[in-house]
Amino acid sequence: MRWWKIAGLAGLAGVAATGVVIARAERKRRAYTPEEIRGRLHARVAETAAKPEPGKP
Repeated sequence: MRWWKIAGLAGLAGVAATGVVIARAERKRRAYTPEEIRGRLHARVAETAAKPEPGKP
């Protein structure tokens, strides 16, 4: 085989693997219930509000 064929096959395999990773992440993200998302957002807002902003007294 010539080197460009091997490079092409490696590129194709990389694209396919990336698609698999993206699909898994999307399924995991969509598995959250609205209550779980709301709770996580409230926790992040509370955490941010508890930290003082740098440069402000």
